[in-house]
Amino acid sequence: MKRYLFLFLAGVALILCRTANAADPACEGRFVNPITDVCWECIFPLSIGSIAVSSGAQPDTANPGSPIQFCPMPPPIFQRIGMAVGYWEPMALTDVTRSPYCMVNMGGFNLNVGSIGTGTAGQSDKDVPGAFYHVHWYKYPLTYWLSIITSAACLQGGDMDIAYLSELDPTWSDSSLTTILNPEAILFANPIAQGACAADAIASAFNKALDPLFWCAGSQGSMYPFNGYVSNEFSPLQSSVLVSERMAFKLHRQGMVMNSIGADVAVCYEYPSPILPKERWRYQMVNMYPDVAQCHPVGRTVMRWEISHNPPHSRKNFGYLMWRKRNCVY
Repeated sequence: MKRYLFLFLAGVALILCRTANAADPACEGRFVNPITDVCWECIFPLSIGSIAVSSGAQPDTANPGSPIQFCPMPPPIFQRIGMAVGYWEPMALTDVTRSPYCMVNMGGFNLNVGSIGTGTAGQSDKDVPGAFYHVHWYKYPLTYWLSIITSAACLQGGDMDIAYLSELDPTWSDSSLTTILNPEAILFANPIAQGACAADAIASAFNKALDPLFWCAGSQGSMYPFNGYVSNEFSPLQSSVLVSERMAFKLHRQGMVMNSIGADVAVCYEYPSPILPKERWRYQMVNMYPDVAQCHPVGRTVMRWEISHNPPHSRKNFGYLMWRKRNCVY
């Protein structure tokens, strides 16, 4: 009886807490349905070695030449023989919001963590040319939940979890502290380096972003600095895509997201990559308007699709499902 009473009181407390924290009018969102809100076509192209088993609407990355690969193993096995597989894996969700601790993809409520400043709204309703957004990164191992891929070496396992809250990171709101993570940004803060991003914007518009121009975010602007400030905002949706891409780069730099792609040989293990491999990332909108018909490579302009997803009365809350290319030995 005591157990049931405890569960009842805990449920009531949770409801009251959620009701109190949902009072911020700038916070809104909806739960992401892992079945109906996902662009399942985005898992393609699927390849075995260099052979495309199934094509997709978006360009693929380079794949290993041989379908048979060997992975080193500890004794007494020494080597594992497997098939080189390449596919696109949905592995993370991002909240982009101006309301601190607003969990957009969790239904649109505020965590009662503490007081912190809100982001600016940009040119749409302020006289300032820029904006500031918070970003949350969720671990979202969808292929593991649905058993689409059964090999543990070819997917991200575990449960859904909040991996990163920008509100708890002082570097996300301080450009000086951000240089600790990206000291090389000073090399690209000049018109010549930024002008080169035009080539990245053109390449991403028709195919894939250019990895050698790692400081560019294609048509979205500059990857640097790794914080939530966006200068000269004209489209909140474009800003939300940019800060999501910055967060992916930031987590790569911090070693929280690994690389899992290979062209010459298949990847037996994930490995650190402090520079974001842009061509292996794509994203899909899931909040506030789930877009199950398409996903987009990093850096591609949002002008093709933002009209129906960026209404003027929006409270500037966005959610994205992040896809990454996965090469592995099955």
